[in-house]
Amino acid sequence: MPALSEIILPSAQADVYPFNIASLKNGFRLSLKSNVTFFVGENGSGKSTVLEGIAEHCGFNLRGGNRNHNLNTGYRFEGYESPLAGSLKLVWSPRRITEGFFMRAESFFNFASYIDELAEDEDNEREKVLAPYGGKSLHEQSHGESFLSLFTNQFESGIYILDEPEAALSPARILSFISIIHELEQSGRAQFLIATHSPLLICYPNASIFQFDESGVHQTTYQETEHFQLTKSFVNNPDAYLKHLMR
Repeated sequence: MPALSEIILPSAQADVYPFNIASLKNGFRLSLKSNVTFFVGENGSGKSTVLEGIAEHCGFNLRGGNRNHNLNTGYRFEGYESPLAGSLKLVWSPRRITEGFFMRAESFFNFASYIDELAEDEDNEREKVLAPYGGKSLHEQSHGESFLSLFTNQFESGIYILDEPEAALSPARILSFISIIHELEQSGRAQFLIATHSPLLICYPNASIFQFDESGVHQTTYQETEHFQLTKSFVNNPDAYLKHLMR
C-alpha cells in the first residue's frame, strides 16, 4: 500500500483559477494502489497544478527541492503558495511522509544555480553540498546528465514528485530512469508521482495512470492514452502523418 493512498479535491466553489480548469471543476478522489503513479493529459490540463499542491503539503518548496531548500517566494493563497494546496486533502497510511523531493523541469536551471550558491558559501563545505548531485555542479553536466545525476544520487527514500522529468532525457536515458524507479520502488522505500508526456515512462509495469481532460480526472491504461496511441500510430506510418501536416 502506498504511503500516500488518496488525493481528494472537493468540487469547485468558484469559477476562478485553478478551479476553472476543466479537469478540476468537479473535483476528484484518486485512490493510489501503486507506488508509481502517472498524471497524463494535454498542456494546461491541471497536472502540474495538482503536483504543486501535493508537493507543498509535503513541505517541499515549489521551485524544486526538498524541505531543506528555501526557494519559495512567499505565501499567496490562504497560507499556501500553491493556489490549490489549501483545497487538497491527502490521506496517508500509516503516516505522513515529509522526506523526498519535488522536481520540475521548467525551473531546474534555477534549482541548479541555487545549489551552486550553497556550494560556494563559505559556511558550507563544497564537497558535502554537491555530493547528492554526483559530486560536481549540475551546471557542469549536460542537461540530461544533471537530471540523471539528481535521480541517481539524491533519490533514496521518501515521496518523489516529478513534473516532466523526461524533458532533458533521450529515449535511452528514459529507460535508465525507469530502472532507477524500479530499484527504489521494489525496495519499498519510495513512492513516485509523475506528470509526464512520455509514452515510454507510462509503460512502467503496474503503475496507476490518471488522465486529466475536459471530463475530469479518471484512471486509464497506457494503451488507452493519447500519448501512447499517437506515438505508436506515427512510428508505424510517419509518411502519412507528415504528408497530412505539410499539405
